[in-house]
Amino acid sequence: MKQALEFFTVILAVCLLVPILAQADETMLEGKIKQAYADGKLKGLHSVLVLHKGKMIAEVYFPGMDQRWGVDLGIVPHNADSIHDLRSVTKSITGLLYGIALSEGLVPGLDEPLVAQFPEYPDLMKDPERQKILVRHALTMTMGVQWDESLPYTSTRNSEIAMTFSADPIEYALSQPMDHKPGSHWTYSGGATALIGALIQKGVGMPLDVYAKQKLFEPLGIENFEWVKDLKGQPAAASGLRLTAHDLAKIGTMMMHKGAWEGHQVVPRAWVEESVSPAATVPDGLRYGFFWWLADEGNPPYWFAGFGNGGQRLTVNANRDMVVVIYAGNYNKPDAWKVPAAVILDYVIPATASQ
Repeated sequence: MKQALEFFTVILAVCLLVPILAQADETMLEGKIKQAYADGKLKGLHSVLVLHKGKMIAEVYFPGMDQRWGVDLGIVPHNADSIHDLRSVTKSITGLLYGIALSEGLVPGLDEPLVAQFPEYPDLMKDPERQKILVRHALTMTMGVQWDESLPYTSTRNSEIAMTFSADPIEYALSQPMDHKPGSHWTYSGGATALIGALIQKGVGMPLDVYAKQKLFEPLGIENFEWVKDLKGQPAAASGLRLTAHDLAKIGTMMMHKGAWEGHQVVPRAWVEESVSPAATVPDGLRYGFFWWLADEGNPPYWFAGFGNGGQRLTVNANRDMVVVIYAGNYNKPDAWKVPAAVILDYVIPATASQ
């Protein structure tokens, strides 16, 4: 009887201790991120949210200088309710909207000629090489036209900024000189995303943000968002979306579950799978799908992500059952990638490696 009582006591202690240890692990990860920030190792970091096996294991926020699509907001006290620029993570969301519209039969198929979808520019159809650009080439940034976003986004020599300030951004994106065979060369291009956004709006008959609300955000329970308009009054398909960290994590979780959310297929499964399948190799060794960055190994890749100017990240690692959202304010800094990379590689991965 005494041995049985002692055994029961030990079991009870273990059961009580497990959740305490789990909470300690969560606090440890958050604490390490906070300490690294305090030590100046993660300058410009605004938010980190980590979901692992469906459980929140880290959620931290820091005040800092921020922007709204290039306009200074001053110091923002970021928190769970704050919407934040996604910058080019917006491209990944625009790609999902194209897949939804395609499933509804409202936009051209992937192998339809791109320029032909814009009959308002008949002169562009006279170029036989330009006629070979397909819709899939825009989605994979392999259109073959000249485009340079290597310069700061404060310069009109940057192709995306030049497009934004042009008299007709769509014509600008379509009419740049050809320098590669379509499908043969990857070139980072906000112009390609602008064209996909224009096709969505043409097909669905409503602004991109309205369609996104109906078909993507409302099914995910996303209410607090903003899609900043460009100078022509159109939602900026390549960089204008603003979401809370929690809501961006919902999109990441949905992607990890092949487009499904709480038993409902929000984005067609086949589209999600093709979106994160390698379609092009980028110069730094990574790969690219339909506006998603992909790991350099694995098929399917062991992680995929949306990247945004300033250090914005949505990273999904299905093998680890993990979604990571990172917001930062290092806009237009060439080394802005270092902060989200450090958060993931130095803190998140070690914290989940044995789990």
